[in-house]
Amino acid sequence: MTICAYVTFDDPDGNDDERELVLASWREAGIEGRAVRWDDPEADWSAFDAAVVRSVWDYVERRAEFVAWAHRAGSVTKLLNPAAVIEANTDKTYLRDMGVPIVPTHWSSGDFPQWDEYVVKPAISAGAKATIRTSDRAAAKAHAAKLEAEGRTPMIQPYLDMVEAEGETSLLYFNRVLSHAVRRNPMLAPGQTQADLARAELRTPAPDQLELAEKVLAEVPGDLLYARVDLVRLPDGRPVLIELELTEPYLFLSHSEAAVGNLTRALGELL
Repeated sequence: MTICAYVTFDDPDGNDDERELVLASWREAGIEGRAVRWDDPEADWSAFDAAVVRSVWDYVERRAEFVAWAHRAGSVTKLLNPAAVIEANTDKTYLRDMGVPIVPTHWSSGDFPQWDEYVVKPAISAGAKATIRTSDRAAAKAHAAKLEAEGRTPMIQPYLDMVEAEGETSLLYFNRVLSHAVRRNPMLAPGQTQADLARAELRTPAPDQLELAEKVLAEVPGDLLYARVDLVRLPDGRPVLIELELTEPYLFLSHSEAAVGNLTRALGELL
């Protein structure tokens, strides 16, 4: 029997509501799945046919340790997604090297741009931690300078009203094949709660969004069990990349009847 690790973290609050869906689907496909913490010192990663990185949501404050773990685990089993992908993707400066249109981004507190409203966040972050939204240019500049003083790379972007009008579109790919897409709630809209952020609705991507998503994936070589391509439209209507999630994205598996089966089938293909 194929044995795969579902790589997670110490999650006392049970935030990962996709884990049981995945493990059940694996069982039906003849794959024995075991949830294992990435930082479990007793884990023997060589005992698994593959280790699937999923809800490792505590890595942000321990990124160097996490990346080192990924390379160690990837040296003794098939790590999905691979360690090199994880190392690059956990620092959002990768966006500077993408050969596709991205949300306009300034990467330092110097030569500060003039926008009506700002989003300022660190390049290594998750869940909007250390992120502010403000129309005060001085406050945005001060937050960027604070991040730099802490040894972090700031990302300064314009706040795009389209995230509240049309919403963000997330396209979910399993082994580079589109599974489903959703319209996500904007993280920084006024009055949003944590529960709101988990809500989404199925969406049929427009042709220009599909075209851009395919170009985004073409920028990353090698095996990709899962990829979430997050897009938004600029005021002129052009779609641009917000983020390419290749490490621990929420996959909105419960939003599409076929999604979890698509993920399991993709895992079988890569094994």
